[in-house]
Amino acid sequence: MDDKDAKKIRQGGRGAAVLQALQKKAQHPQQVPQPSLSPQQHAVPPPVNSGARGVLGEATTLSPTSPPPLDHGDDTPKSETMSRGRLLTQLIRQRATGRGAGGGSLVMDNSGDKGSMDKPGTASGGAASLPQRGRGELMMARLVSTITTQPGALPLKPGPHPSSRATSPPTTNDEVDSAAEGIQDLSMSESETEVVSRHGTEGTKFTGLTNWIYICREGDKAIFQYEVKFQPPVDDLRLRFRLLSTFKEQLGFAKTFDGSILWLPVRLPKEIVVFETTNPHSNEPVTLKVVYKNSKKMDECVQFYNVLFNRVMRKLNMSKIGNNYYAPGGSVLVPQHKLEIWPGFITSVSYREGGLMLCVEVSHRVLRTSTCLNVMAELCQKHRGNFKDAITSALIGCIVLTRYNNRTYCIDDVLFDQNPSSTFMNHEGREVKYVDYYQDTYGIKIKDLRQPLLLHKIKKKEQKDAGKTKLVCLIPELCYMTGLTDEMRNDFHVMKDIAQHTRVTPTVRLASLRTFIKNVNENENACQILAAWGLSLKDSCIAFDGRIHSQEPIRFGSQELKSSELADWGREACREKVITPVDLKPRCWVILYTPRDQDCAQNFCNMMRMVGRNLGIQVGEPVLAQLRDDRTDSYVGALKQQYHNQLQLAVIIFPTQREDRYSAVKRLACVDLCLPTQCIVARTINQERKLRAVTQKIALQINCKLGGELWALKIPRNGLMVCGVDVYHDKANRGRSVVGFVASMNQLLTKWYSNISFQHPGDEIIHKLKILLFESLRNYHRIHHALPRSIIVYRDGVSDGQLKIVEEHEIPQLATVFTHFDSYNPKLSFIVVQKRLNTKIFNAVGPRELVNPYPGTVVDHTITQRQWYDFFLVSQQVRQGTVSPTHYIVVRDGSNLKVDNMQRLTYKLTHLYYNWPGTVRVPAPCLYAHKLAYLIGQNVKKDPAAGLCDKLFYL
Repeated sequence: MDDKDAKKIRQGGRGAAVLQALQKKAQHPQQVPQPSLSPQQHAVPPPVNSGARGVLGEATTLSPTSPPPLDHGDDTPKSETMSRGRLLTQLIRQRATGRGAGGGSLVMDNSGDKGSMDKPGTASGGAASLPQRGRGELMMARLVSTITTQPGALPLKPGPHPSSRATSPPTTNDEVDSAAEGIQDLSMSESETEVVSRHGTEGTKFTGLTNWIYICREGDKAIFQYEVKFQPPVDDLRLRFRLLSTFKEQLGFAKTFDGSILWLPVRLPKEIVVFETTNPHSNEPVTLKVVYKNSKKMDECVQFYNVLFNRVMRKLNMSKIGNNYYAPGGSVLVPQHKLEIWPGFITSVSYREGGLMLCVEVSHRVLRTSTCLNVMAELCQKHRGNFKDAITSALIGCIVLTRYNNRTYCIDDVLFDQNPSSTFMNHEGREVKYVDYYQDTYGIKIKDLRQPLLLHKIKKKEQKDAGKTKLVCLIPELCYMTGLTDEMRNDFHVMKDIAQHTRVTPTVRLASLRTFIKNVNENENACQILAAWGLSLKDSCIAFDGRIHSQEPIRFGSQELKSSELADWGREACREKVITPVDLKPRCWVILYTPRDQDCAQNFCNMMRMVGRNLGIQVGEPVLAQLRDDRTDSYVGALKQQYHNQLQLAVIIFPTQREDRYSAVKRLACVDLCLPTQCIVARTINQERKLRAVTQKIALQINCKLGGELWALKIPRNGLMVCGVDVYHDKANRGRSVVGFVASMNQLLTKWYSNISFQHPGDEIIHKLKILLFESLRNYHRIHHALPRSIIVYRDGVSDGQLKIVEEHEIPQLATVFTHFDSYNPKLSFIVVQKRLNTKIFNAVGPRELVNPYPGTVVDHTITQRQWYDFFLVSQQVRQGTVSPTHYIVVRDGSNLKVDNMQRLTYKLTHLYYNWPGTVRVPAPCLYAHKLAYLIGQNVKKDPAAGLCDKLFYL
């Protein structure tokens, strides 16, 4: 590497990163960076004595760490070095045949050879451990063979089976032009490299603050990693810390321990060091074996920093509940609702674009002051005849807290045939009573010996032995209920009283962060822990320069209006005509209702005709069908009786909200009758003063379900298909997971084609993406007689630890679809959408006063990740509390969109969700995919009828 290239890479920018990646790949053609995995053990209560189920061992959690940074050194062998011109030429060829702008349908293998491609459906670089490789190929082949028999339906490429090896597509003139543009981009002068960087420039600039704090380091020390094994095994995590702390003199003060892994700044004299001590509860001898694993630089060990700050949090007298720390001393009681709120913080250390940082988020934990035993006693008094069923339905699926170890568990079953006097098999093969175990291990004396036991199944990812099912028994009188019941959530007064303590404004949140920094820097023990590793915490939050995109004009059927600064057009949506109205023809829609809701049905019918005229929708006279009672069978039977081929819509008015009745109606209408339905609870339309406002929203929703369009934005890019993907998991019933997939069918991105697929329970990684995309392209071609030139996929629900798996398993599925068409190479981009963030962004209007940022705020530097192309976007306004940004990670960027255009398109998509006249937190296709997957997974549980796929029937 010459001096100019080295300077170019140090300066940064997308072109420099690509250049460096090519040079690194030339040095190590077979090396593929993989995230390293480190075990982390947790203490668990005793298991159930279940024989074949196995005994309970120490649970192990694998948490990926960040990959090492790119090497900036010039260690390329002379035989493999090449001039910059040759590197650029090689880059353009790869872009034209593989991952670049011209291609996108093929995946390069590890060797970097242009002529060798991976098999369709597999990831570049392997992922051989994935058992789903090649899944869905038979279904794909059937689809292709079915479509090829239809005359002139699609320009499908004849040839091999879909699972055969793909061949390189011919290079078109468009690809040559793209290659020429790429040469110009990469050969820019140093002053023009910002054009190809991942930082945007458009928008109004502002100064803001975030809840990230810089961590200062003195040098780059080495860290030596050890594994600590206890014999006999010790379940209590606090006891493990206590036993290890007795050897401070041998290990030194500067040690960090997470219950299994020990980090030291110096290496011990031996590979294996054995310590002997005594269990303070049982007075039994315990052996600690400290085994050397490896050594790393501090830059490569983010997990170490997180464990280190866990020690700091404990020095601040905070208790760990789940994965976060809370202050029991600062708890607030809400006695009228039997609730207790613990304030606390969520901390995480990460290497960001601006360096090593600590994210601190204010958190609250809502606990109930009643135990599971109290709940059981109340249910026994209310349901004397069938108290077992009442207890089971009330407790299964609930999250409980055990205060003796501050851990949370999900209740999976209630064991009425066991009690604290029952026995289980411990690690030594001896039978031990539960009452004796808690006395010896935690020093707790159980009072009620007749109470049944609660069962918790440890998740597979937490199990040390994946071949056995790990079970944990809990004592009800030691388990405190957490969270809120559905009854509490529906109680306005309960939620209002809780919100007074949990909704924190930006100014109050900043004050809490400053208090946290002050407590850490003024606490002698906390500073000593950090100083032992050469670390210190800066005394202020990170400031940055952000940008605000201008508000988008909203186009209605009659005129175009500009939305307010709060990105809300609720009044305009109810007054302006819709873009595409769908008239309700006379006698072609039916209203089902019970006798007591007859007046509600008639008033709703009259109001629908009135508000329909303002929206440009003609509403004819419906069929009013009165039921004898409100049984589920009555609704199902009446819907079947009223159905005919010309029926457009069924409106069902329920007297109360019942999940089973709703599911039965939706399953019949969506699967068997192919009929859009609108379900309404009577209390929402029985108030005359609110009837007009409610009916306006219902009319807009009905128009969407029938295939209409409400409003639109200007989308300048032609030939674009935008897709949204999300997965629903049925955690309560452990049912199959449902993948929701929606794709746009017009340029304005207002018409959507929907599809679903089922997969194993709990599966987040999708295995049938190629089939879902293939059917969407087939429907797009049926409408336009052409295929889209660009495809952008927004994938929701993926965490940072799953990014590599998605990149290696899901994106290749999409790319292999294009090989089934003749000379079809669209530009493919894949963007991961993350909503569950601890990052907060504030707009600074004064030295100590903060407000929520305006909708359209973008931050794409400093707090963004170093190894990904990503940005944060605030797309909505909140009236209370602090707004949360959404994190977008561009895993694959093949659309050749500028950074500003990618961010602006993403912001535009948050305007197009028709269930809310304003911006939403995620792009509309993601929210549509979520609503679709939720309806199918929660209620329908079957494939919907094909005739509903081009309508938003799931709103």
